[in-house]
Amino acid sequence: MLDTPAAQVPTLSLAMQDSDPDGFAAAFGGSFERYGFAVIADHGIPQDLIDRAWAETKLLFDLPEDEKRQYHVPGGGGARGYTPFKTEIAKDAKVVDLKEFWHVGRELAAGHRYADQMAPNIWPDRPEGFKSVFVELFAAFDAAGDRLLSAIARHLGLAPDWFDPAVKDGNSVLRLLHYPPIPADAEGVRAGAHEDINLITLLLGAEEAGLELLGSDGEWLAIKPPEGAMVVNVGDMLQRLTNHVLPSTTHRVVNPPPERRGHSRYSMPFFLHPAPDFLIETLPGTVSAERPNRYPTPITAHDYLHERLVEIGLVKA
Repeated sequence: MLDTPAAQVPTLSLAMQDSDPDGFAAAFGGSFERYGFAVIADHGIPQDLIDRAWAETKLLFDLPEDEKRQYHVPGGGGARGYTPFKTEIAKDAKVVDLKEFWHVGRELAAGHRYADQMAPNIWPDRPEGFKSVFVELFAAFDAAGDRLLSAIARHLGLAPDWFDPAVKDGNSVLRLLHYPPIPADAEGVRAGAHEDINLITLLLGAEEAGLELLGSDGEWLAIKPPEGAMVVNVGDMLQRLTNHVLPSTTHRVVNPPPERRGHSRYSMPFFLHPAPDFLIETLPGTVSAERPNRYPTPITAHDYLHERLVEIGLVKA
């Protein structure tokens, strides 16, 4: 694992979008086309907010197991609240992932039209500052994601605001991840090889070693972003929408070397989803004689999400 070569994913500054939106879109889209991943600095999420979020995350996972399990919803697909250790399994994997996590979703007004498809948030009694911090962080991720989707739209030859109606009140999820210390002979890995379901994923916490992507030649490559930078990757919904012009790259989180296995690893991915009724229909500009439409039958984001949650064991068919 220590010998895993590093992926040569360039680090891009989101601040460049203000002065040169077309240049940023070309660089960002180019990184997505080549790797399915990009590294984004100057993403606009305040470091103070991130620091508070890490502190609240550690306090949450330090709670007693029986207290955390009070916030687990059996049969809820892990949509909100707590999902215990060794619950999720990567598609086609033989062993479960070595992780526990907590999901925060969008706060919807009473009577919202998506209320039946987007579960209400579950807020723990402890730590006390949890709700206020993560409502604020969710909004900050949302804003950064909107800016990145605008660049993707430009790269694809669409209007810069093309994704705005698609993601307004979207079913995005902020996942707080804890990979506990593991024994040297642990079966499985912290997160098995998988692709994400959503449009794009924005990830904080990848500075801690372990995240790897599968290169086009079949070789695993380590992702090592600069401190404070965000790793962003294509999800399967965007891959489907773009007819694989933007690939959803397989990735995993490997176990650390023996001397680090007594340490926890934390990360915070924000899975940016469209609204449940958004129709994932192949963009005409991505279809050609050389690249025929792989997905002639459209599907709603809600139905697609359900199919995938069944595959990874979070929802029963």
